Amino acid sequence: MPTGKVKWFSLEKGFGFIASDEGEDVYLASTSLPEGVSTVKPGTKLEFSVGDGRRGPQALSVKIIDAPPSLAANSRTNSDDLAAMIEDTIKILDKVGNGLRQGRHPSAVEAERLGKVLRGIAGQLEA
Repeated sequence: MPTGKVKWFSLEKGFGFIASDEGEDVYLASTSLPEGVSTVKPGTKLEFSVGDGRRGPQALSVKIIDAPPSLAANSRTNSDDLAAMIEDTIKILDKVGNGLRQGRHPSAVEAERLGKVLRGIAGQLEA
């Protein structure tokens, strides 16, 4: 099976191109990606079969061989700082929980701020 690296891929457009190791550009449709994968980063090493599409060579039955390193992992927060952030967030959540028990919902601004904090912590834990 041929191999190559992703040149670019647009989730919005639903396609991109692979620079095959043989030197040709191969069209990559989002429907050819492995099940559960919706996008690929430039530089991702792929194995694929090739079919003739209306845009020329088209990748089929794509398998991811090697993904480029995640930039998020390189920007991971120090463990002690992350632990302190989680402890502070627990205090905030306790305050919100107590308010909800008394029928007080957080304001839109407070809810948005809390959502950003929780998503940020989740991103650090997943990195």
